[in-house]
Amino acid sequence: MNPSKTYDAALLEQARKLGTSTLYEASGIFTSSVDPLIRTVWPGASVAGPAYPLECSPGDNLSIHIAMERVPRGSVLVISTGSFVAGYWGEVLTVAAEAAGVAGLVIDGGVRDIAALTARRFPVFTRGISMRGTIKASAPSVGEPISFTGTPVAAGDLVVADDDGVLIIPATRVEFTLTQGQARADKEATMMEALTKGQSTLELMGLTSWRNA
Repeated sequence: MNPSKTYDAALLEQARKLGTSTLYEASGIFTSSVDPLIRTVWPGASVAGPAYPLECSPGDNLSIHIAMERVPRGSVLVISTGSFVAGYWGEVLTVAAEAAGVAGLVIDGGVRDIAALTARRFPVFTRGISMRGTIKASAPSVGEPISFTGTPVAAGDLVVADDDGVLIIPATRVEFTLTQGQARADKEATMMEALTKGQSTLELMGLTSWRNA
C-alpha cells in the first residue's frame, strides 16, 4: 500500500467517534484487533489515521528516528519491537512527532516520560512503561508491511485506537467497515432508547425463549 495514503478529516472523525469496539464487530476481520495488552497511556486518548509501520530491534530505536524523516503527516506510527519492553519513546520523540504531524503512536514495546506524554495529550498505546533507554544501532524496516502482535499492518491501513484497544482496518476494507459500523451504531442507539422505555434486552435481541429455560 502506498505510504502516502490519506483519509479525509470527516472519515477519520467518524471512525474515532464510532470507536474500536463497534468497528471491530463491523469489520468482520477478527485478526484486526491487536493484542489487548496494548493499552492507552492516559485515559480518554483516541486516534484515527493511516498506519505508518516500522520494526525496531529489541532495545534499539534507530528505526523510529529514521521514520521521523519519512512519515507522512497525519500518520499513526505502528512499531513492532518483538514485545521487548524498554523506553523506546519519550518526551523528546513526542515533540519531534508533533512537529512532524504524527497523529499518534502504537507500540508493542514500551515508553517513558509518562507525565510529559499525558500533559501534551499525545495519543500513545503501548505494552508497558520502562525507564530503560535504548541503543541506536540497527533498523530492520521502516515503512514496510509488518506483523504487529499477529495483526498484519501495511502503510495506509486505517488505525483506530481508544480506551478499548487498537484496531487495524486494511485500506481495502475501510469504506465497508465504516458503513457497517455506522449502521450498527444507529441500531444500538435505537435499542438503548427502547431500553430506557422499559423493554428488555431479551425482547430486543429476540431471546425471549430463554425466559422459561
